[in-house]
Amino acid sequence: MKLPETAEMIRIFIGESDKLNGKPLYEQIVLKARELNLAGATVLRGILGFGADSRLHSAKLLELSEDLPIVIEIVDTEEKINQLMPYLDEHVSEGLVTMEKMRVIKYRHSKMPG
Repeated sequence: MKLPETAEMIRIFIGESDKLNGKPLYEQIVLKARELNLAGATVLRGILGFGADSRLHSAKLLELSEDLPIVIEIVDTEEKINQLMPYLDEHVSEGLVTMEKMRVIKYRHSKMPG
């Protein structure tokens, strides 16, 4: 897969405890992005954050949160990202979704031997 020099990045901010059909929502979003053949997705687990409810979520040892912040970053063309939007609209009931244009410097994978 080749990405053009200009692409879009969507960021989805949710909680670690958010579920869809009993499975982590972040996992379901990444699997949907893969199913749609998007260029790539990464899930980042935050150690501290708060959202619209202003409730602090922290990974401090004495007060281990079971709902740490999760950020999912997905990069592809605007057209491909837009294919994911209905899924996000339906399944992200709490959180934040942002999109920004970006310049792709390099997008390569190693070739499998054989």
